[in-house]
Amino acid sequence: MSAREQDVGTGSSRDHQLPVASGRDTAAAVGRAALALPRLVASSTVAAVVGSIATIATPVLLGRIVDVVLAAVDRRTDVWPALTPLLVAVAAAVVVGAVLTSLALREAERLGASIAADLRERVVDRSLRMAPQTLERAGVGDVSTRVTEDVEVFTRSVPTISAVINSLITVGVSVVAFAALDGRLALAFFTVVPVYVLSLRSYLPRAAVLYAEERSRASTRSRVLLESVHGSRTVHAYGMGELQTDRVREASEAGLAAALRARRAFAGFAWTMNAAEAVGLSALVVCGFLLVRADLVSVGDVTAAALLFHRLFGPLGLLLTSFDDVQRAAAALGRIVGVARMDPPTSRVRPPRLSTATVRLTGIRHAYDDGHEVLHGIDLVVPAGTSLAVVGESGAGKTTLAAIAAGVFPPSAGTVELVDGDDPGICVDLADLDQVDLRSLVGLVSQESHVFAGTLRADLQLAKPGATDEELQAALDSTGATWARALPDGLDTVVGAGGYPLTPAQEQHLALTRLYLRNPPVVVLDEATAEASSAGARDLERVAEELLAGRTAVVVAHRLTQARACDRILVMADGRPVELGHHDELVAAGGMYARLWRTWTASGRDATT
Repeated sequence: MSAREQDVGTGSSRDHQLPVASGRDTAAAVGRAALALPRLVASSTVAAVVGSIATIATPVLLGRIVDVVLAAVDRRTDVWPALTPLLVAVAAAVVVGAVLTSLALREAERLGASIAADLRERVVDRSLRMAPQTLERAGVGDVSTRVTEDVEVFTRSVPTISAVINSLITVGVSVVAFAALDGRLALAFFTVVPVYVLSLRSYLPRAAVLYAEERSRASTRSRVLLESVHGSRTVHAYGMGELQTDRVREASEAGLAAALRARRAFAGFAWTMNAAEAVGLSALVVCGFLLVRADLVSVGDVTAAALLFHRLFGPLGLLLTSFDDVQRAAAALGRIVGVARMDPPTSRVRPPRLSTATVRLTGIRHAYDDGHEVLHGIDLVVPAGTSLAVVGESGAGKTTLAAIAAGVFPPSAGTVELVDGDDPGICVDLADLDQVDLRSLVGLVSQESHVFAGTLRADLQLAKPGATDEELQAALDSTGATWARALPDGLDTVVGAGGYPLTPAQEQHLALTRLYLRNPPVVVLDEATAEASSAGARDLERVAEELLAGRTAVVVAHRLTQARACDRILVMADGRPVELGHHDELVAAGGMYARLWRTWTASGRDATT
């Protein structure tokens, strides 16, 4: 059973979610991304400011028209000479405002989309370079939610955020216009501010918590669903279907409850905002009436002020009602930036160039997050150029030992070292290497086959970027993957999700071919032929034997015929080594391996191949 399967249903190693950036760190990250796009920042800002000035000019000009008309009526003069230029100015302001506002929104959306793309790429990069133990503890669900759902939430919010920024600029220009009309009218306008401030102070702190909880619950729901799907065999094998269904239902209900709490809080906030608009407009009209009666301002000034305030209903309403989307986007963005800011692990030492290497494990102990120790003080040496098979019953610790030997995650205690096969004085601890340097020295093929969506060429070039078609075809031929020549488009055949369907044996064959191209001095195979049929497994075993020739290898053997072909066999039970030797020696000893071999051969499986 794999470590991943062991964790299904327990949640023991999944309680370590990846970091979430603070609001300040999130804003700083977005600011840095925006500064890298100065043209878009400048064009969107200039268009928004000039467009807002043109838009706000319309009610001011209409107020001036009111004064001109009233003056013409009082004096019984022709109104058109003074009115015509004002009407032309209104028309021009409307056109310019509409064009520039549209341009500002478009440029702001382009800016937001570019920032989202940059953050998405950084999150994917950090996720792929993340230390395996960090990913293991956080769970695939947390990472996948941030790369997919959280990025999608932020991307969908980009148009709204762009409109919010444009509305902020419009409100700022409007405040200046109010002050220019008359300070007393501006004071009447500001009577609405205390209502807004009190409402926001009450709502925003709660909203930040509520939306962060909503995103966290969504991540937990995705994690539980992914665990259930990926660990379905374990769920069925142990009769955990009802338990896992309950976990999924609980996670879904918790996510729904968190979403409803956020919506209820926003509904109360929106009602308060509507009341504030009524208070502000009433105060402005009453103040204007008193000032006009006292002959302190003109009717046109009050008209302009009322139209300005009414014109602000849209931007203010958008600002205040968009907090729902903005808070959700901010919560998602904090989770995105939390991963994007993670420093990728780097090698603490310069990796040696090794053509052959001895694998030395010293004092290896390991426990998962629930504290249960699965490996108990293992000391083991695999000499350079030799192969070691690891066998034992399910739960013996084989996969955990292989993962530690391959550097997938560090042991709880002990060291895994590579010693130069030509110069024993050269040695490197796997814990000191990052994933790039580590994978140049240790190759891993697990029981879980991976075919990446794309052409067969691209799939193989993951192991050796820039490899020519001749090199790729030679690698396929050298590993016996002759079936690849029969693919409809050869190396251009699309494989993976939605592509040409490959059998489990062919998928594992590709993994072995990638390992051949990578050409590391040390290889770890974790039940690499377990998913293939008997005939396919025999073919893969022969490929693996040829691939391992001359390399140091640790092979977790599902099939004892594969173990028999190795130089030595390690038998494990309950996280401890119980036997070590060659196949013939262990069979003659009559111990645990001999019993496993008798059971294997008695079952009629291909022990003679």
